[in-house]
Amino acid sequence: MSAVFSRRELLGAATTSPWTKDFRHLKSFPRHWLKRSNIRGDPVLKSVRPADRIKYWNIVPGDQIRVLGDKTRTLREVLSINRISNRVFVRGTPNAGEEVKPGKVPQSKNFHYSRCQLFVGNYEFPADVGSTEPRILPVYAQRVGTMKPYWNRRCHRYEWTRFATRTVPKIPYLADEKITIPWPRPDKPTPAEPGAYDTQADVVSEVTYKPPQFPVSLRGPLPRPPPEQKFLRALTLPEGDFAEFEDAPVEVFLSKELANPHSRAKKQARWQAYTLFTKTLLQDYNAAELRSLNGRTPREAKAEAAWKWRAKLEELKKEQRKQRWKHKASVAKVERKNTRKARKELKKRERLTAMVLEDAPNQVAPKNIQL
Repeated sequence: MSAVFSRRELLGAATTSPWTKDFRHLKSFPRHWLKRSNIRGDPVLKSVRPADRIKYWNIVPGDQIRVLGDKTRTLREVLSINRISNRVFVRGTPNAGEEVKPGKVPQSKNFHYSRCQLFVGNYEFPADVGSTEPRILPVYAQRVGTMKPYWNRRCHRYEWTRFATRTVPKIPYLADEKITIPWPRPDKPTPAEPGAYDTQADVVSEVTYKPPQFPVSLRGPLPRPPPEQKFLRALTLPEGDFAEFEDAPVEVFLSKELANPHSRAKKQARWQAYTLFTKTLLQDYNAAELRSLNGRTPREAKAEAAWKWRAKLEELKKEQRKQRWKHKASVAKVERKNTRKARKELKKRERLTAMVLEDAPNQVAPKNIQL
């Protein structure tokens, strides 16, 4: 992940994820990014100073809150949060006396983080004067405390426990206790009904393949496929017996096709063979150069052997690369062209050899040719 805060992250700062996975929202960025361009549809970007941004958010999407200063005291659901501007987006609710048209969703609203109070739950309070029934009132967190955050390595996020140290209204029998506020749990998506392009569950669970019974002993012989000539003979004969071919496991017939040439073991074996080849080649060059020094020191001879070794490896790589470039179809096409050219050249020479000139005046034969 880049260490520089990008404008793309600024445009997508509003998130519906309740988890804190990093602190990139605390980074600064140029102020001119907030200026709105003349392009139609360019969003309005707002931000607070990096020092004023909240590091650990206790109000996350899925929580229920109330807004301070709201006379209706409506319980609202948090839809998303913007960690750059410290704004909390809540589900839209119709204003007092406003009629909601059928099919129209109320527009969502956003409030500052400091104006939001978490909903703790409905608690039982003593009855009013002159009444015997207890009251059930909603309780909100006036002050929120947290445990020390820790990094969850499995989920790759920061986690902590939040609790209410002071509530409104104050709960008489929980005055000195910390009330834990659970984190919201996302709803499990309901699976859609299977359509025309979906496979039914009974079709998926149907057993259509039974693995063959291979020998249990490791020393037992591996099953081999019947010879191809026997299969062709069974096709031509009217009394052909196909029981042997039907009972044979399909893995035996497709052993070469089913074997992965790029498996880890095969790649490791190829690499080990190539490493051994290069080491052996270097040893051969060193031995050949040390046998005939021709006035050189052993160090100079080894240096020249290393140079020849590297040149040989480069030559082998070029040949291998060239061999990969060649396709079987293209090679066959080139061979057909060369054969056709050679045949045309041979016919041309034969026509020239068999050509006879008629007698005509002003004909001169070269002196070195015997007629």
